Amino acid sequence: MAVVISYKEQIGLSKDIFWSVARAILQLTIVGYVLKYLFQLDNALFTAAMSLFIVLNAAWNAHKRNPHPYKQFLDSLLAIFFSTYLTMGVLILSGAIQFIPSQIIPISGMIASNSMVAIGLCYRTLFSQFRDQRQQVLEKLALGADAKQAAQTILRESIRTAMQPTVDSAKTVGLVSLPGMMSGLIFAGVDPVHAIKYQIMVTFMLLSTTSLGAIIAGYRSYRHYFNHSLQLLD
Repeated sequence: MAVVISYKEQIGLSKDIFWSVARAILQLTIVGYVLKYLFQLDNALFTAAMSLFIVLNAAWNAHKRNPHPYKQFLDSLLAIFFSTYLTMGVLILSGAIQFIPSQIIPISGMIASNSMVAIGLCYRTLFSQFRDQRQQVLEKLALGADAKQAAQTILRESIRTAMQPTVDSAKTVGLVSLPGMMSGLIFAGVDPVHAIKYQIMVTFMLLSTTSLGAIIAGYRSYRHYFNHSLQLLD
């Protein structure tokens, strides 16, 4: 249906749809076999390596979503690394999850992917806001503001925009949507009351990682819009 609509309306996405479907099937098949091996192996080192591989991929994809010409990969890496592992550390220390492949690897993917989306939104909002509010930023700099003071309003709006989808999702969970974690457990025959407990954990987890990721990425990347003389770059 998506291909037919794309072709009829001349949207130009037919090739992308076929390519994305083929990639999804291939990637999921490979990952399925890799996870089966890792779950059977149950090795802490391989589990940590797989988790780090997920984080690195998420950081690279977040980096690519940044439209700023002076972007740095380290900003995305630090944002996703700390948001993922601080959140996961709390979950492990609190006993919510255990350091075993069947829990660490899926949770790493959930946390890193949501952090990646939030950071991408933060980057795009920063770029558009600096473009739209260029004159206001220049005026603040002319009045003696430093880079952080001149960009403070833009930073707040970017972080708010990055977090808003997760906040909206948390407001409507259970009323509008039954998310993947909860639905999967219910399909597997788990008592819905127990499934809800896991979904509450996931909701808190995603709120944590998106807020941390957006804040770290925003406060590291806004500085690239200024040079060492506190001049706004083009």
